[in-house]
Amino acid sequence: MDFQKMLQEKTATAAAVADIVQSGWSVDYGASLNQPDVFDSALAERKLQLQDVRIRSILTMKPRKVLEVDPEQQHFHGESWHFSAYDRKLYDNGVASYIPFNFGEGPRLYQDYLDVDIAVIKTTPMDRHGYFNFGASTCYVRALCEKARRVVVETSTALPTCYGLENVIHISEVDAVIQGDNAPLTELPSAPVTDIDITVANLIIPEIEDGACLQIGIGGMPNAVCGALAHAPVKNLGIHTEMFVDGMVDLVMAGKVTGACKSTYRGKIVFTFAAGSKRTYDFLDGNEMCMSLPVNETNLTENIARNRRVVSINNAMQIDLMGQVASESAGFKHRTGTGGQLQFVRGAFMSEGGKSFMCLSSRYMKGDQPRSRIVAGHPTGTVITTPRTDVMYVVTEYGMVNLKGKSIPERVNALISIAHPDDRALLEKKARESGLLPRRFL
Repeated sequence: MDFQKMLQEKTATAAAVADIVQSGWSVDYGASLNQPDVFDSALAERKLQLQDVRIRSILTMKPRKVLEVDPEQQHFHGESWHFSAYDRKLYDNGVASYIPFNFGEGPRLYQDYLDVDIAVIKTTPMDRHGYFNFGASTCYVRALCEKARRVVVETSTALPTCYGLENVIHISEVDAVIQGDNAPLTELPSAPVTDIDITVANLIIPEIEDGACLQIGIGGMPNAVCGALAHAPVKNLGIHTEMFVDGMVDLVMAGKVTGACKSTYRGKIVFTFAAGSKRTYDFLDGNEMCMSLPVNETNLTENIARNRRVVSINNAMQIDLMGQVASESAGFKHRTGTGGQLQFVRGAFMSEGGKSFMCLSSRYMKGDQPRSRIVAGHPTGTVITTPRTDVMYVVTEYGMVNLKGKSIPERVNALISIAHPDDRALLEKKARESGLLPRRFL
């Protein structure tokens, strides 16, 4: 096959591809760094010619013109599998909505339940074998392309080339190729690490053994754990994670990561998408130690549990006295998404010697008033991300407790013990009033 000839025949302008979109279509932009830019601008130009076009994506890293030009949603509406800060802004302005799901189920959802009229995915330029690489966002993109009626790639030389599984598409499988603008990738700054983050990290570090296999989420606390691990006397760590974060580069550079004790993909760093600094993207580019896998391979519970000593470290927005974790909404107001939190909590517990940690500061500021993140009960409408039955370790700057095997009164006392000291009396009073603390536990 003459791949260059096929490429020449299939190359089209963004405007020409946008012209084929019709009212009522479902247009999928793919995942995170895969989202197209020049096509997005071209489709926005067609606003007045279109009605009821659904734009589906996940973790938008930069503004989408197709949604910015239509605040009244007469022409386009955005739907997201997981909110970034930008997606959250669109939601607050009524321009986008959330699709609930466990991240690891993404490929099957596309295969069995969704219709896609056109998928437009940013990729690396075609290689000499005729393949376009999805870069650092494999996720569910291959399943999406197999389901879509039309597949278009928008190429970018800025994307890293990542090795893995189901992370490429061949020129023979695409309907059109758009030459992208090759703009630098959007970087996701690491949250600053606070003294509270460091305190929480130092409580977790002694629980991480040699040969542990890590899943680390995004945020200041998880990054603090990476920083502390880089200087801890632990060795032969493995990484099997959903998101590859900046702190993992530091762990590798410190010689802590070998993957030698992993049962699956031994010696490899496994992830399904990355978001962070240019340093991280450069680290992943052509790095044979790293494998970008479809999200069902990284996130389904049974796949996580195949490794021994899995350690899952995630953030929570709030936890109630029974142990119910809210990580995605404040009341009815959606903030992030379920992502892979629940699947990794369960996978870690299923893993031989595995542990999961839910991290949160004892308080947050609402205006100029401090509020407890440990509450007697969640506000109406709050989404429970991880049920009380699944939660294992909970960590604040005031300590760490393991809720596994504890009764409701025992959980109440344990969680009050790691709340901010100034909030403990009120939490105990509310627990008594609600019947969570029977008399014999007072």
